[in-house]
Amino acid sequence: MKACKYVLIFGIFAGAAAGCFAGERPAADEKKDIQSIVEGNNKFALELYAKLRGTDGNLFLSPYSISTALSMTHAGANGRTAEQMAEVLHLPQVLLRMMCGTEDNIVGETVPQWVHTAFGKIIKDLNARGKKGGYELRVANALWGQKGYAFLDEFLELIEANYDGRLSEVDFAAATEKARKTINAWVEKKTNNKIKELIKPGVLNRLTRLVLTNAIYFKGNWDVQFKKNRTHPAPFTLANGSKVSVPMMNQKERFKYMETEDFQALELPYVDNELSMVIFLPKRTDGLADFEKTLTAEKLSERLNKLNKREVIVSIPKFKMTSQFSLASVLKSMGMADAFVPDVADFSGMNGKRDLFIQAVIHKAFVEVNEEGTEAAAATGVVIGITSMPARPPVFRADHPFLFLIRDNLSGSILFVGRVMDPKT
Repeated sequence: MKACKYVLIFGIFAGAAAGCFAGERPAADEKKDIQSIVEGNNKFALELYAKLRGTDGNLFLSPYSISTALSMTHAGANGRTAEQMAEVLHLPQVLLRMMCGTEDNIVGETVPQWVHTAFGKIIKDLNARGKKGGYELRVANALWGQKGYAFLDEFLELIEANYDGRLSEVDFAAATEKARKTINAWVEKKTNNKIKELIKPGVLNRLTRLVLTNAIYFKGNWDVQFKKNRTHPAPFTLANGSKVSVPMMNQKERFKYMETEDFQALELPYVDNELSMVIFLPKRTDGLADFEKTLTAEKLSERLNKLNKREVIVSIPKFKMTSQFSLASVLKSMGMADAFVPDVADFSGMNGKRDLFIQAVIHKAFVEVNEEGTEAAAATGVVIGITSMPARPPVFRADHPFLFLIRDNLSGSILFVGRVMDPKT
């Protein structure tokens, strides 16, 4: 049985407003809380993909991993750093008031405590469903802090209570390489050895004080598997018009499907129908770049709602890919610049001081699709350092570049997103 695996690394700060500041929790029930987080995560997912799609070739990542990691990091942020991160991540915010005597002044916005509670409920739900037997799905978090360094109890308690992330001490200052290997070993274990060397030599240094890690692992068979004897070599047309021969899987079955003048969409569910892969196939062989420009959270929701079950003749290639990103420059361009600047970043929610900043955000993802199902893994690292309709069945033939995503159908969360430009690379 094949698996989808994802791993994330991230930092969070839970900052209580100082003095006479107070945040007000909006009147929303638990379901609405979770839905608001999912909607924000999906907006961030597609905005991040829009920034990364300019790179050449195949692409695969877990935006869920990255947003969760950065939301935990945000829990340790204050001031303008927190505001910028919340805007980029689309975290719900409430008005921040200063009440002194009879004065009641609005002085800004803050992310309320229930945001982290909702993140935690999503993680717990994914883990609970992943243990039932139909498919495997696991999400794990951990903190790696400098030995003897004083992190605030409130910060550590928030991460453990909501993200189940516990602090392990390592020695970045005197044994950097040993710390790197320890963290990488954890990532490998949590992703069933699919994500190796997440943190490469040189990323950590003696000024590193905290690394926050998250791993997500998914292993699931298709609800309707492809028969191996129906897989045959076939041409796949690349964006430049050249062709490569790839193993193409084939079947005719009832699936959710929709099409427009410009593209087709197909949903392939995994066992239990709680998770699925959705493939968007432009009708023009060189049409993926134009389709990517139209991909927003609103458009995606609209298109998913138009999927209807019908018999479809399906052909998709087997493929396997690994992608790795350093996301600092991308995240800066999206609006969270202060977090990466020494003496400007404010992560005082982690240690009570303003001497921490994000040194790096790294992400690595793996996916393999075959007749049985999907196997995927991803890892994100946030490194914190100290300053120094026709009658006939439609034919869905993915024989040219296409975009795909893996989503949790129950919550609507986009767990992974990617594109296939060349199945052979």
